[in-house]
Amino acid sequence: MILICQNLRNNLQSPNEYVRGATLRFLCRLTEPELLEPLVPSVLANLEHRHQFVRRHAISAVSAIYKLPQGDQLIPDAPELVERALATEQDAAARRNAFCMLLASAQDRAVAYLLSNADRVAEWPDLLQMAAVDLICKVCRAKGRADKGRYIKIIISLLSAPSSAVVYECAGALVSLSSAPTAVRAAANTYCQLLSSQSDNNVKLIILDRLHELRASHREVMVDVVMDVLRALGSPNVDVRKKVLDLVLDLLTPRNVEEVVLYLKKEVVKTQAAEVEKGSEYRQMLVQAIHSCAKKYPEVAASVVHLLMDFLGDPNVASAYDVALFVREIIETSPKLRASIIQRLIDTFYQIRASRVCICALWILGEYSLSLSEVESAISTIKQCVGDLPLFTVSEEGEATDSSKPSQPVVNSVTVSSRRPAVLADGTYATQSAATETAISAPAAALGSLASSQNLRSLILSGDFFLAAAVAGDLTKLVVRLEEVQSSKVEVNKARTGALLILVSILQLGQSSYLPQPIDNDSHDRIVLCVRSLCNPCDDVRKIWLQSCRQSFVNMLAEKQFRETEEMKAKAQISHAQPDDLIDFYHLKSRKGMSQLELEDAVQDDLKAATGQFTKDADDTNKLNRILQLTGFSDPVYAEAFVTVHHYDIVLDVTVINRTKETLQNLCLELATMGDLKLVDRPQNYTLAPESSKQIRANIKVSSTETGVIFGNIVYETSNVMERSVVVLNDIHIDIMDYISPATCGEVAFRNMWAEFEWENKVAVNTVIQDEKEFLNHIIKSTNMKCLTPPSALDGECGFLAANLYAKSVFGEDALVNISIEKQADGKLSGYIRIRSKTQGIALSLGDKITLKQKGGSS
Repeated sequence: MILICQNLRNNLQSPNEYVRGATLRFLCRLTEPELLEPLVPSVLANLEHRHQFVRRHAISAVSAIYKLPQGDQLIPDAPELVERALATEQDAAARRNAFCMLLASAQDRAVAYLLSNADRVAEWPDLLQMAAVDLICKVCRAKGRADKGRYIKIIISLLSAPSSAVVYECAGALVSLSSAPTAVRAAANTYCQLLSSQSDNNVKLIILDRLHELRASHREVMVDVVMDVLRALGSPNVDVRKKVLDLVLDLLTPRNVEEVVLYLKKEVVKTQAAEVEKGSEYRQMLVQAIHSCAKKYPEVAASVVHLLMDFLGDPNVASAYDVALFVREIIETSPKLRASIIQRLIDTFYQIRASRVCICALWILGEYSLSLSEVESAISTIKQCVGDLPLFTVSEEGEATDSSKPSQPVVNSVTVSSRRPAVLADGTYATQSAATETAISAPAAALGSLASSQNLRSLILSGDFFLAAAVAGDLTKLVVRLEEVQSSKVEVNKARTGALLILVSILQLGQSSYLPQPIDNDSHDRIVLCVRSLCNPCDDVRKIWLQSCRQSFVNMLAEKQFRETEEMKAKAQISHAQPDDLIDFYHLKSRKGMSQLELEDAVQDDLKAATGQFTKDADDTNKLNRILQLTGFSDPVYAEAFVTVHHYDIVLDVTVINRTKETLQNLCLELATMGDLKLVDRPQNYTLAPESSKQIRANIKVSSTETGVIFGNIVYETSNVMERSVVVLNDIHIDIMDYISPATCGEVAFRNMWAEFEWENKVAVNTVIQDEKEFLNHIIKSTNMKCLTPPSALDGECGFLAANLYAKSVFGEDALVNISIEKQADGKLSGYIRIRSKTQGIALSLGDKITLKQKGGSS
């Protein structure tokens, strides 16, 4: 031991600066006072060494020694020595080490140094500034609100620091320490500046998360910086753009909505340029954002609807369909715009390329063409897009050909079918190809027919009879309305005859051998119904076509608005203070010597106290539910764990109790995991006295949403037995419910994800519950998911129920569930629950959870 101390002392006095510094770093790891005591004079001598590398590590060594249990005896005047060194030091890292030592061991000295240099903090190196921010946060939280204003002024002065890291930390500290509008506004402006100046997308996403947190607690301040946030749309990253749009839509007010929509319109125009990265996907996001703006504030719809209608012919089907849905809703909610929207739709209808968009546009034309000129123009447009009749002719050789084309069109696209069937709104699978858009565009592109005005003809000739049925229904509706607005019976009969000719031609096409697949029964029955309605019109039929369809759509919009209003009311609920809580009255306080910022801060703190935002009651019963017994009561070592699940990691607080009369040596908690769980810390050995206890903490990282298992042993030695003893622990099962939460998504997005996701888990219904809705509510409660199917669609008693559920994990994974159940004659429920996700883990784990919980009762 003497030789070791002598060797270390020689190294501390070495002429080589690196040897001295490395030895001082090594001393930071030693914990034996007997070894350190003879070295203390040499360590202190290095505080005044000429080289900064040595001084830097000498301060670290003094700090490490002083933190030891007997450290105040080894170096009783360590804080004073370090404070003296800090006053004369010039090296940034050495100053930071000295300041951190004072912060940890002599906080009053650190505070005195900070306040004495408050005017020069902005000139400090960034390492020291970061340490100063840490000190301010620590002091303000400990001292309360006594002299918080002095420290907040220092933080505000650091918001103009050249280091982005310092600025970011200052903004976060400012928000956590003060609720004054001036302070929050300064933090929000700082975040916006960082958002525009930083090029790293990960940094942008983190800053946007901070802005989202600000919006939740200080929305009125965030409203003022909404245009600064919008500038981040210049980033080419889709995730950044999506977060920006989500944040901006939450900050809309009547005062800024026009400015926001104008900016979004400019962005939509920019997406037409070919060089824009992921332009079609970005355009779809912008269309959805503008749609949300127009729903909240209908007065802005007039400024954007005509621009967006130019994109009804967008090659990106999802984007074009979003535009069509937007137009459909706006034309109902804004009667003043109907005439101009109908005229614009008639002018641009021939540009539409996608079947789904055509169907929506046809419904709009049939429902909202009210005047004589509009009805006649709509009928004329449809006839022009269908083209010359008949749709095909039979040549002398017996081969069917398109009557308007010199050669047979390519219809190979009809045979293209998706590997996965489409799911309808009621949850059943459809025979219609999920690759409808491919089937639409392929033959058209080959022939160039969609470049002409006969887009409906090309789509129908590709085998899309669902669209053909929509054309038939729309023509029928227009002719029925023409009877009301046209006084000339001759013109009405002429239009009816023309419509009947188109309908009969479509039926002939569907029953011919011209196409590989004949018309489906549903489309055939609908077209035949339209023929009968045109041939034998009556008042009841007229009422159904002209009134009932519109009323159903109005009811759907009203219900959707009602659901959104209810959700907003639920979110707006705030906690209130208890009747006996103390409230300070701002007007009765002394204002002497207080700055404007300090006054605002005091007001906001009082408001928080009044509204109960300071009180966060911990639910002790829930804590007790998370305690798991790991060993039996008769085992020599008793262990239980308290499991805390954060978003990305699990913390196990394990209490180990020695129930024997012997000292347990080298006691080690050995854990292993199964699934996407990973241990962070290596196990350590402990010595446990007789009948004493020890708290051991284990951190486990989580990388995906799936059910994981943690298992392990407690291994220890005793003085009597040389062999190691092992106690096997009970398994800890990590529940998937801790990682998923209810979420919402549109019907179109749900269908797209359902067709895209590869992993499906099909669970057969096996339950004692006999009521369909009760079973649905039980599954929703058990899986922590949200039902996307509106309540009106679940009304009534028909013995059958289909519903879609959706949830999102903390890792951003989507979980889709479709429930299709039917009540049998004996009263039991049968059917299937299908789960789809992008990853296998969440599909399997959710399936296991449903299988375990679906029977009902206490299971």
